[in-house]
Amino acid sequence: MNNFTFNIPTEIRFGKGQISCLPEELSQYGKRVLLTYGGGSIKRSGLYDKVKELLKDFEVYELGGIEPNPKLKYVVTGAMLCKEKVIDVILAVGGGSTIDASKHIACAACYDGPAWNLMMDRTLIKRALPIAVVLTICATGSEMNSGGVITNESTQEKLEINSPLLYPRLSICDPTYLYTLPPKQTAAGSVDILSHAMEQYFQPNDEAYITDVLTEGVMKTVIKYAPIAMKIPDNYEARSNLMWASTVGLNHLLTVGKGGAWSVHMIEHVVSAFYDLTHGVGLAILTPAWMRYVLSDDNKKRFARFAREVFGVTVQDDMTAALMGIDCVEQFFRSLDMPLSFSEVGIPSDQFEKIAEESIRTSGLSTRAYVKLDKDDVETILEMCK
Repeated sequence: MNNFTFNIPTEIRFGKGQISCLPEELSQYGKRVLLTYGGGSIKRSGLYDKVKELLKDFEVYELGGIEPNPKLKYVVTGAMLCKEKVIDVILAVGGGSTIDASKHIACAACYDGPAWNLMMDRTLIKRALPIAVVLTICATGSEMNSGGVITNESTQEKLEINSPLLYPRLSICDPTYLYTLPPKQTAAGSVDILSHAMEQYFQPNDEAYITDVLTEGVMKTVIKYAPIAMKIPDNYEARSNLMWASTVGLNHLLTVGKGGAWSVHMIEHVVSAFYDLTHGVGLAILTPAWMRYVLSDDNKKRFARFAREVFGVTVQDDMTAALMGIDCVEQFFRSLDMPLSFSEVGIPSDQFEKIAEESIRTSGLSTRAYVKLDKDDVETILEMCK
């Protein structure tokens, strides 16, 4: 195992009714709150009214309408609002897009230059407003990590901001808030959780056994409970397991002792920056193609272990088992009604070369990935997804 430091300062309040702690927890930071959220789902579900009632003694300002694949424009607006209203704490009510935007807002509000500078040079992040979260979609794990992905709509760049200052101080994770999610969001979120685990599983260092076993457990949890959650939306056991899998899947627990660059996510970030594709959908399309492209005699044992431990494949030949495992991934995605090609979501192939170039430029694909890729490799993977 590689050396590592593990320190997560986020307090998790997990389970039914945990939102009641909000007034007490937020008051330690002050009384001026920026409430961030996405579309109208939190209003339709009644969660918005619940939050406003709990914060009736606070001075609450709002930034709503944050879209999936959050744009820089929300960060700029939110940071300006924080500065004008002297905000004490940001409360993000939503999923990864709202939380990611709130993280960038939190540090942009404490910075005098253009917000995008903080994406290009993380050393510029010197301070950040405290962030609290009420999670409504389990997918990204942003509720317990220090990263956030933002799209610059003017340059078509989708990059990650990351700093220890951006860990949420508090995350309320109530599985009942997932009951009203549309099936497509449940499916896309489940793909994202599985992909996070896979990205950390397929890394250059394969010797972190305990980390691998934990990762296999998260992957099996998603495979078991995602179909149940889609079929029975108010199944608490399914929702709670998926919610915790999302959090554990990207709070660095599955990375320790390993390290290296991610592969599929880096390509998908560029695809969704170009076409505003739902992140989980892009991952479902790209993952099987990436697996088939990078599979070789050198790594077939790793892919075979994945197939056996996660999907229960029993054949003895490693290459055969590996290929069967890839088929299982594809079948699982299809069982969630996920598209498996770009043609199914209306994405043409005319930008593949540019997407491949940007994927290499903005990532460690060519230097630190599980299997190092160049522009031509990425373009071939994209072509396999047509």
